[in-house]
Amino acid sequence: MSRSATIEVVTRIGPDEMAAALRDDARRGLTDRRKHLPSRWFYDERGSELFSAITRLPEYYPTRREREILRARAATIARRSGADTLVELGSGTSGKTRLLLDAFTATGRLQRFVALDVSDECLRDTARTLCDEYPGLGVVAVVADFERHLDAIPDGGRRCVAFLGSTIGNLDPAGRARFYADLADELRPGDSFLLGTDLRKDPRRLVAAYDDAEGVTAEFNRNVLHVLNRELGADFEPDRFEHVARWDDVRSWMAMSLRSTVAQTVTVAALDLMVDFAEGEELHTEISAKFDRPMVEPELATAGFSLGNWWTDTAGDFALSLWFRDERAAPAT
Repeated sequence: MSRSATIEVVTRIGPDEMAAALRDDARRGLTDRRKHLPSRWFYDERGSELFSAITRLPEYYPTRREREILRARAATIARRSGADTLVELGSGTSGKTRLLLDAFTATGRLQRFVALDVSDECLRDTARTLCDEYPGLGVVAVVADFERHLDAIPDGGRRCVAFLGSTIGNLDPAGRARFYADLADELRPGDSFLLGTDLRKDPRRLVAAYDDAEGVTAEFNRNVLHVLNRELGADFEPDRFEHVARWDDVRSWMAMSLRSTVAQTVTVAALDLMVDFAEGEELHTEISAKFDRPMVEPELATAGFSLGNWWTDTAGDFALSLWFRDERAAPAT
């Protein structure tokens, strides 16, 4: 008789902490000489819907390319990792992860799936759905921030941690170094790490992917202003800001910002703050770093990971790499 699926919820960040973090980030970013906001505030319900629409745009290749690799390599990933626990960071609805779950389930070893994300409601919905789809699987929903709460990853068993979608590109080099070091501290020899990275390519393709013809990415970018208006009582007029996406070849990243089209003053009531924007001044909202193998390997090696496999899609646009938390890589197969 098969065992029943179970759901466990672990909460490391609640609504009060999220509200406080938004206030801190907004005050810091809007009063800085170079105004900025962290990209994590894009993802309210509307922002998540818009990002889902972006992934289906013809210009936006990363999701399709990563899915291609997962279809081809998921069985190898499951076999090579030897894991009985699959962990996904920034899981959302765990759409692509089902390719991994199918492959890990087929090994007969998978006992537990851990989904870590800041959205409590989304995680609970995903957990219930996965329990229906994978009878007997233990699902742990961890409400946490992957930049601060990697210690919330449950211990025990042999774990494979997946960080897909090239979300790692939203961190600058210092942020990536902290993330890799923190993750290495939480993993044991034998645990593995599956990383998705978008690769360097013709800047014209990159700019098109972040400034699509339909304007969906522009709406996604401006949505952060709606978040500030709703949550902090701000009076941004989003139509007074234009979407900007540019390639920075020196830093190897796409940079997104919102450029004020007029001189204006914005009030943020919850912070008792008035913010002046000059005409043409930009509010920086996101970076998305692009990589090649010589960039990725030293950063992971410094943190204590060894490369097992490096895979790309047939077009060479995207990479998935499997790393092991020990001092030498398992032999490639």
